[in-house]
Amino acid sequence: MRTQEHIEKIVVHCADTPADMDIGVDEIDEWHRDRGWSGIGYHYVIRRDGELEYGRPEGVQGAHVRGHNRNSLGICLVGGKGGFNFTYSQVERLINLYATLHAKYPDAEWLGHRD
Repeated sequence: MRTQEHIEKIVVHCADTPADMDIGVDEIDEWHRDRGWSGIGYHYVIRRDGELEYGRPEGVQGAHVRGHNRNSLGICLVGGKGGFNFTYSQVERLINLYATLHAKYPDAEWLGHRD
């Protein structure tokens, strides 16, 4: 199990799904298993309505950024295909999650997947 000291980065992703496609942890878990992974690669998923769902436990290495999974947490916002189409509820939930995780991992760098 990883400890708080191991978390150096928190990476925000999008599911690259259309705005009208409301998926969550179960669907992403299935997609990732279909790719041969052990399960969902993200630690958190924020659905279109702002609901926060839990993927991998924080103490378990994710599978969301090649070469950086050992020391990071992954957050996935559902949507994003075709540009910034996230809902107010998703952004609000991300801000709340930021406050929670920043308090727990104050030195962690926040990045987008492309960063």
